[in-house]
Amino acid sequence: MTRCIVPLIALLLLTGCGEKAEPGSASKTKKDQLTLMLDYFPNADHAGIYLAQAAGDYDRAGLDLEIQPPPDPAAPLKLLAAGKVDLAVSYEPELLLARDKGADLIAVAAVVQEPLTSVMSLGKNPITKPEELRGKKVGTAGIPYQSAYLRSILDEAGVDPGTVEEINVGFNLTPAMVSGKVDATLGSFWNYEGVDLERRKKNPRILRVDDLGVPTYNELIIVARAPDLKQGKAPAVRRFLQALSAGHTRLRENPEAGVDALLEVDDGLDRGLQSAVVKATLDSFFPGDSDRPFGYMDERAWATYAEWMVDRDLLKQPLGASQPLTNLLLPGEGLGAER
Repeated sequence: MTRCIVPLIALLLLTGCGEKAEPGSASKTKKDQLTLMLDYFPNADHAGIYLAQAAGDYDRAGLDLEIQPPPDPAAPLKLLAAGKVDLAVSYEPELLLARDKGADLIAVAAVVQEPLTSVMSLGKNPITKPEELRGKKVGTAGIPYQSAYLRSILDEAGVDPGTVEEINVGFNLTPAMVSGKVDATLGSFWNYEGVDLERRKKNPRILRVDDLGVPTYNELIIVARAPDLKQGKAPAVRRFLQALSAGHTRLRENPEAGVDALLEVDDGLDRGLQSAVVKATLDSFFPGDSDRPFGYMDERAWATYAEWMVDRDLLKQPLGASQPLTNLLLPGEGLGAER
């Protein structure tokens, strides 16, 4: 029996019951305006976002999209919640923390499917396994959930946290390692700082946190305001995600085109580094299951990660009935299904 899917948040999905075709925008004479705030300065993690813009994918989707770097890394979700921007690139743990404080925000897509955060070390005697952190100094950016990652890793390895000194080095993770201020860091991205250090012949040793006892999560996500989706913005967001998917497909086919698009917006970027990072990250932009659309988020993995945050006293309450994500606006999703 064919039925319409009951949307998670009444998303006005534009098509009739059971239809599978994506809604188009060729008939639009006036483009919808959207503002997307990045999580950080333009870099290789955003190559697909900018390639979609350079290739005209947003324009063909009937969108006038403005992409903004944030005034500071803590700003995107705050400005989104305040209605200053329409969409924001953020991180799964940051969204869960914001929702726990009452922000009515929801993830609509994952841009980077897996954790990029790592334990990283340099020198002649790098950290090759978490047991070797005993008696060492570990630099973090002072972010609470990074401290929780460290505690989880030490617990998993059977290391007394009291034997490890955590030092808040802010965002100076790489300088702290290079100078010898710390023996290792937790917070650097394996695809960015790791690649940069390899190119500089610093021979980094990289241990990914999800290999060390931290539940997997989506590192970068696209976040919207839930009320906006209920009040008519869902069709424009859906077309944005279609265009974003097209941009990342182009990136997979031609990574250098994504680097070109980045350099168009910031010619001060190091082309060699951005190119190397894009290539290192390509697989992480797409779900491991090829049957899933670009941007797909695993609800069970999100629930497991949220439970871990609750257990670590990072969240005051479990997710409950209010879901922090929806896949219904992704290409091919939410358009009707057999039941």
